[in-house]
Formats: sequence, C-alpha cells, structure tokens
Amino acid sequence: MSSDTPDTNTASTIAVALHYDDNDEGSAPVVVASGRGSVAERIVAAAEEAGVAINENPLLASALENAPLNEPIPEELYQAVAEVINWVLHARGDRRSEPQMAPER
Repeated sequence: MSSDTPDTNTASTIAVALHYDDNDEGSAPVVVASGRGSVAERIVAAAEEAGVAINENPLLASALENAPLNEPIPEELYQAVAEVINWVLHARGDRRSEPQMAPER
C-alpha cells in the first residue's frame, strides 16, 4: 500500500493498493485499487482495518495511480516498488532477502 496524505487538502490525497505474492517467483506486483480523495481515504481505512502496512510515498503513488488494475505494474517502477515491498517485509518481521521481481524484458 502506498499513499500520499497531505496535511490540508484531502481531495488531493492519493492511495494505491498493491498485491505481490512473494512466494510466486517471477511474478510482478499488481495495482488492486487506486484513487483520490474519499476513495483514497476508503483504501487507507480498509488497509488499516486489515492490518496492512502503509508506506507513504507521494511520488510512487502518483506514478502508480493510473496503472491498469490487476495487471503487472510498469517495468520502470519495479525498483521503486521493490523498495516498498522490502520495507513491508521488514515491517512485518519477515527476515528473508529482498523480494525478487520479474526480470526486465
């Protein structure tokens, strides 16, 4: 989950929810939800309720907000998303090595 939560204007808040199966070698993360404003607030609330780690990354959220849902993220964002996934794995106490992303084509 990546979100941008500005201090003053919730209409410009962006939230993007990602799914990544770290047990499926060669798979790429996919955007499963994205939105601004009240939609973003609902995405963040659902993540909090489900105990999903939230990483605030405005630039990445902005880059991912228009990615097609349920399709692999754009290859040019693999490194940035891998860093977030690594952060999530550490946040939940997973001590495995950095997640492997699908190879560039």
